[in-house]
Amino acid sequence: MYVLNQADTLLLMAASLFFLGMCTLAMGLFVLVTRTHSKDVKKLSANAAQLMQKGIAEDVAQLVTGASALLEGVQHLVKTATGVGIFLTSLGLALMAGGFWIVLQVSWT
Repeated sequence: MYVLNQADTLLLMAASLFFLGMCTLAMGLFVLVTRTHSKDVKKLSANAAQLMQKGIAEDVAQLVTGASALLEGVQHLVKTATGVGIFLTSLGLALMAGGFWIVLQVSWT
């Protein structure tokens, strides 16, 4: 039977934190790349802008109001996705730094 001493426990904790940090960092970067620059969001924004122009040209106030609300919703969606991506990326970096700090605390004697 193998007994874990303090240094082994700290190294296990540091490796776990570093691995979780790498996974969280990867998820954050994935969210930043895919969610904020997706084709669907660009297509929805372009269609809403065309709809708004058509509403202005035909003097349909409800159409302009609806298209304006749609554009605001898309903008809020992109801001939310960006915020989530930045949060996950910074959390991943903090977890990796915490794992590195724990490794520095291990006495190797």
